[in-house]
Amino acid sequence: MGMAEGNPWDNARSDRSGRSSGYVQGETGAPVRDAVFDRVPPHDDDAEMAVLGGMLMSKDAIGEVSQMISVSDFYQPKHQTIYQAIIDLFSASQPVDAVLVANELMKNGDLEKVGGADYLHSLVASVPTAANATYYAEIVHQRAILRNVIAAGTKIAQLGYSAEGSQAEDVVNMAQAEVYEMSVGKVRQDYSAIGPVVHDALDQLDKLQNGEVERGVPTGFRDIDDVTQGLQPGQMIVVAGRPAMGKSTLGVDFARSASLHHNMTTIIFSLEMSRVELAQRIISAETNIPLVALRRADDITPERWNTLNNFWNKMQDAPLFIDDSPNMSLMEIRAKCRRLKQTNDLKLVVIDYLQLMSSGKQVESRQQEVSEFSRALKLLAKELEVPVVALSQLNRGPEMRNDRKPQLSDLRESGSIEQDADVVFLVHRPDFYDKEDRPGEADIIMAKHRNGPTETFHLAFLGATSKFKDMPQDYQQQQEV
Repeated sequence: MGMAEGNPWDNARSDRSGRSSGYVQGETGAPVRDAVFDRVPPHDDDAEMAVLGGMLMSKDAIGEVSQMISVSDFYQPKHQTIYQAIIDLFSASQPVDAVLVANELMKNGDLEKVGGADYLHSLVASVPTAANATYYAEIVHQRAILRNVIAAGTKIAQLGYSAEGSQAEDVVNMAQAEVYEMSVGKVRQDYSAIGPVVHDALDQLDKLQNGEVERGVPTGFRDIDDVTQGLQPGQMIVVAGRPAMGKSTLGVDFARSASLHHNMTTIIFSLEMSRVELAQRIISAETNIPLVALRRADDITPERWNTLNNFWNKMQDAPLFIDDSPNMSLMEIRAKCRRLKQTNDLKLVVIDYLQLMSSGKQVESRQQEVSEFSRALKLLAKELEVPVVALSQLNRGPEMRNDRKPQLSDLRESGSIEQDADVVFLVHRPDFYDKEDRPGEADIIMAKHRNGPTETFHLAFLGATSKFKDMPQDYQQQQEV
């Protein structure tokens, strides 16, 4: 049963049965509320019975159906109970049929609640073959989505009626989050016992050892990847530095490694540089043609044109996206990231840089506004399960020290950045202050690492081609000698 198009409130008032939610609580007055409560949420009892019947007949059907629907997709509580019993037996590698499921339900004290063994046998009798179980499962899943649509729509309407004018953007963001959560089929996490959580952690470790899962989004730098195991989903990574230190270059290096070298969808929100400037940096870094040459037509020789054309051919399907929209608000960034996550399986977000973002609303202080950005980006990383790399300015603290080295406390305009961040990289180039001091070298100081040790990484800075590069393997030993 497809949902009618047009005004959702008109749809809620229509007389077609099985279309609205009995658990909806409208706040728009008695007439609408009564119309809503008179309706039954979308569901299909026959399809639910057919799914369970097919699962009781075939173990293959259980495997296929369990990938398509969850317990909450069933509307009838007794069908939820039966489904869970089937899955419990299947997960324990036990055979599954009406008698064994009845025995499992009896052990849990649920057999009479679902209608007894006779009801289980009637489920098997209701379907001639298990071959169509996945088709019935799709019907059940679609009805569950429609119920979620009604629940989300009602919650959004409640938010709209209860919000004040100054909260309008917050309400829009919460509404987007509700729809996104529904569209990807996620439910809000409840509390969990420590046993299953530890099991999941050990299972993840086992898969890492067996090479079954990626270690994280690779940065492209040997030593950084060794310590971090890649940028992890849900993490907020801050790359900070004084102006002209190369923080934008390092952020683009992370994006190049993920998207161009490992085919992971990445988006760069460039609030500082235009997309053409950013493209020039990426071209220079990938082709080793000096950045200055890309801005002088006379410096592009036929050989360089050939290199550029080859690079262009490689970039045709590269999963790297660039957004240089001016005055970009946090709400826009969130909406675009959610869309890319749905359409292109987003794996990495880079924002250049934090202090150039705007909230679009009045705030008491700039520090409070940046704090909101920082917290919201961390929550975005957790929601989308992607690492978010946020570039940030440092205050003038390093300029006051003899060694000019930055510290965590130098993060500009907000102490909450260092609190919210899982990893903080501080970019320091000694030759910026003294051209004779380790020319061409850079220290990437990991000032914070929530899940491991801190470290200082030594990289080569190739300013002509706008990129950092790993030092030779024996660099550290040479320094100590």
